Amino acid sequence: MNTKKMSKISMMLLITVLTLSSLLTIFPVTNAQDAIQTYAFIGATPNPVQVGEDVLFHVGISHQRSSVRGGWEGLSVKITDPEGTVSTIEDIRTDSTGGTGVPFTPDKIGEYEVQSFFPATTLSVTPMFGGDPYDQAYLASESDVLTLVVQEDPIEYYPGHALPTEYWTRPINAQFYEWAEISGDWLWPAGSYTMPPRPKYHSGNADAPESAHILWTKPYTQGGLGSAELGNVQYEMGNAYELKFMGSVIISGVLYYNRYEDQGSNPELDQDVVAVNLKTGEELWVMNWNNERLAFGQTFFFDSYNYHGIFGYLWTEEGGTLKAYDPQSGRWEYTVENVPSGYNLYGPKGEIYRYTVDLNNGWMSLWNSSKVVMNGITGPMAGSWRPQGNTYDATLGIEWNITIPTDLPGSVCSYHLFDKIVGSTAGGIFGGTSPEITNWAIDVSPGNEGTMAFETTETLEVAGMTLVYSETIPENNVLIISAKEDRRYYAFSLTDGSLKWVTEPETYLAFYDKWYGPAYGYGKFFTGRVSGVVTCYDLETGDVEWTYNVKDKYAEMTWSNNHQIEYHFLADGKICLSYGEHSPINPLPRGGPLVVIDIESGEPIWELSWANNWWGGHVMIGDSTMVGLNAYDNRLYAIGKGPSATTVDVGPKVSAIGNSIIIEGTVMDVSPGTEDIALRMRFPNGVPAVADADMTDWMQYVYMQYERPENYAGVDVTLIVEDPNGEYYQTTVTTDGTGAFSHMWAPGVVGEYTVTAVFEGSKSYYTSYSTTTFGMDDAAGYNGPSADEIAQKTADQVGTEGMPAYLTIDLAIIALVAICLIIGIYLIIKKK
Repeated sequence: MNTKKMSKISMMLLITVLTLSSLLTIFPVTNAQDAIQTYAFIGATPNPVQVGEDVLFHVGISHQRSSVRGGWEGLSVKITDPEGTVSTIEDIRTDSTGGTGVPFTPDKIGEYEVQSFFPATTLSVTPMFGGDPYDQAYLASESDVLTLVVQEDPIEYYPGHALPTEYWTRPINAQFYEWAEISGDWLWPAGSYTMPPRPKYHSGNADAPESAHILWTKPYTQGGLGSAELGNVQYEMGNAYELKFMGSVIISGVLYYNRYEDQGSNPELDQDVVAVNLKTGEELWVMNWNNERLAFGQTFFFDSYNYHGIFGYLWTEEGGTLKAYDPQSGRWEYTVENVPSGYNLYGPKGEIYRYTVDLNNGWMSLWNSSKVVMNGITGPMAGSWRPQGNTYDATLGIEWNITIPTDLPGSVCSYHLFDKIVGSTAGGIFGGTSPEITNWAIDVSPGNEGTMAFETTETLEVAGMTLVYSETIPENNVLIISAKEDRRYYAFSLTDGSLKWVTEPETYLAFYDKWYGPAYGYGKFFTGRVSGVVTCYDLETGDVEWTYNVKDKYAEMTWSNNHQIEYHFLADGKICLSYGEHSPINPLPRGGPLVVIDIESGEPIWELSWANNWWGGHVMIGDSTMVGLNAYDNRLYAIGKGPSATTVDVGPKVSAIGNSIIIEGTVMDVSPGTEDIALRMRFPNGVPAVADADMTDWMQYVYMQYERPENYAGVDVTLIVEDPNGEYYQTTVTTDGTGAFSHMWAPGVVGEYTVTAVFEGSKSYYTSYSTTTFGMDDAAGYNGPSADEIAQKTADQVGTEGMPAYLTIDLAIIALVAICLIIGIYLIIKKK
């Protein structure tokens, strides 16, 4: 027994000795009196380099620092250009690896000589295993001389990748930087009554839909017309206050949404979250997170000295508790408790920030979600992001807490990260009353937190008006307030609070619902809600650029000639809006549209039959694909450019010279929605592709069961025929109402032909093509001599010397006639 104990102790001592030996090998014990030799280095990338282009010097010494925040200082680089002129880059500091990058732009063609220098350095060192600190000297060193070749010719860089012309899906290869402009997410919930208003411009959607082409549909809840017993009424659609489709998120081409409305207090009431592929409509997973609802999304770029990458999260929020879930699997990741309430602002790396402002008690704070996880972590773990399975106290994420004045009037209107917090006496749902209005802003830029940017009182010309906050737009330096009674908008400077401009009065229906409605982007401000009039203002002047009436074409509305509208998003030079009401009657007014308008001209690009859920989620956009809940049937619709399929065939496959062949085929819409069982039964031969100009009527027929359009055009197909000699014949045909095309043609050369049918795509479809072959033989059944052979034989027999040219031609004609007679007699005999 004692022997076993001693064996274990001996083994532990042995392991300890070996471990210490290893550590001493890595961290050698150095006598403070022994200076350490250093080895300076320098490299250049790229080398060679084109004149006038940047090069990056890699400068440092071979010794690393023990702390990740440490670095060597005082390094320099000596540069001698091709003409012998010397320049120096000084005061270079490395990172903890011992090296760093230093940019340089050569301006002469030829060879540069480059050398780096490390100065003698002394550091104070604290022994790792105890002992008194001591000074450690590091000797100066210089690198070998590097030759940098600078040439006139450009060097080869990564060629990049064109935007897709064919149907595409996620994931996007990480090397395709150019695709960033079509890879947008939608992270925050947005509804008609989100307050403060969310910015409605969404980047990453540079190929936003140019037509009403539908990719797929999916039932959200029971919807559409009910039964005859109840009359012409439909199933409930969420207005008012039921919050259907709220909290929806798009991350990396996947739509995440709450399956049920946000109602019911019983904790056992199911609240499922659904993940659906945005491009295909495929349901990826359904999760129940303890009956908690999806609240918002996050894509966080963790960028440390040791690890770099995006982490995606789906968040629930119940009371003061946030829970993060993995978008790919739905797995719980981590929890944050005691989170301050507030408005999410996304930082430059996707961090979630929240400002808390207490005007009554005079304080404000900034909370950072990423600091919660990383607070207090030191050493090697400080380079990793590992919150999995943990529960954190949100107070760890407080960046700062400062005092502010207690006499600021009104309320906070908007928060702007690292810039300003803006308030006004017109803030809040009920606003203030003219003629006086006081606007203020607190500076929250780094180093100036809590400083008053301005507090300004303006006296307006008209008294007794209800003043309501509309929007703060830092990009254009304006705070916009609406006045109900005179139906104007007042813009105030975000620099000093002074009045900048006032609009002209809008139509009388602009009295109603001034809150929450406007949108902005591209230097423009868009108003209109109950009036159904889209008014586009120049944000610099307040001048009207254009107006657009969302007309009620069928006199369904009882109080307006227009449909009431709500704004959804701006992207790709377009603004998307639709019909939507606070508390619509049932049956809903018919003919309501979803409209996409060109922001410069004010002209509609396309529209589609639509009624939006005012108290639910917006029509969203991500990866240039739109998705939303249509209250006319309570289905989700995805809208965007879809795949096509082209076929081509030739009949007969082999024919004789002198005969014609038929080139025929189809161009079909093969979007995921066309695979729905109902559509396959209605369109057993497939859904034809149609022209962009007819897309709205066609989609309403295919997916909404509207009447079949009487007139609609197909798409153009280019036919390219290559003959046996490598010569080409090309023509363009148009498909018919079934998606079919045909073309009759008489080939003139014996041999094998290749036919390619190309549909080059449109605003609604990506390109597709198909190829086939056919052959042409000599005249069928005749194996005799050719016309040339007969003519030559006749000439040889008769003799052509001295023969007139016309007689030679006559002989050739006679020979051809003879051949035709022979073939004719042969065919007659064959028939008998």
